Amino acid sequence: MSNKPPTPPADLPEEIIDTLNGYSPSQLRYVARYAGELAADKGRETCVEEQSDDDEHEERPDDLPDDVPSKATITIKEINDNRYYYWQWREGSSVKSKYKGPVNPDS
Repeated sequence: MSNKPPTPPADLPEEIIDTLNGYSPSQLRYVARYAGELAADKGRETCVEEQSDDDEHEERPDDLPDDVPSKATITIKEINDNRYYYWQWREGSSVKSKYKGPVNPDS
């Protein structure tokens, strides 16, 4: 480790640098943990906003049933050596599915 103090980012406001320089090591660790959690939270907010903007522009597929949300994707499930398409989407913490049809309708 170097004996020199770290160089702050050039675009960090001077008042924040001065405030942080006055903190103890334990306070700095608390600030670092909080800043990491805050950045993750703001990243999720941005991601959700971008997804909702994208959702507004997406068209509903013609074969999508009325009771399936437009955010659903198609998944293939194998049951008893047969493959089937299912619409699948997330509602809160659970994943919902609705049968679409066989992968190979001729089989």
